Amino acid sequence: QVQLVESGGGLVQAGGSLKLSCAASGRTLGTYTVGWFRQAPGKEHEFVAVISRSGGSTFYPDSVKGRFTVSRDNAKNTVHLQMNSLKPEDTAVYYCAADANRVFIRTNPTFYDYWGQGTQVTVSS
Repeated sequence: QVQLVESGGGLVQAGGSLKLSCAASGRTLGTYTVGWFRQAPGKEHEFVAVISRSGGSTFYPDSVKGRFTVSRDNAKNTVHLQMNSLKPEDTAVYYCAADANRVFIRTNPTFYDYWGQGTQVTVSS
């Protein structure tokens, strides 16, 4: 079992940047695929980014491609989400989540086993 804690959220103007971190304790994070999701008020969880266990593969939806970058440091048990050129529509609570599956990189939040508590990102226009 792994425990996840997100940090780095805050208020930023449109066009600005934020870097979110996901720190793990318990089991080694390197044994998990890690995804980032966000949830705006009244909406479902939306996939934002995913990174494979080794960090060699990443995937993004079109809505953030070219603006967001996910990375990981398995030695430090940490995953990061660098968010650039932020837009008001990026406003949401951002969550990192761990998937114990060893074969696929998955974007459906229902497949993820462990979740952090979330960090608020607010982008003002």
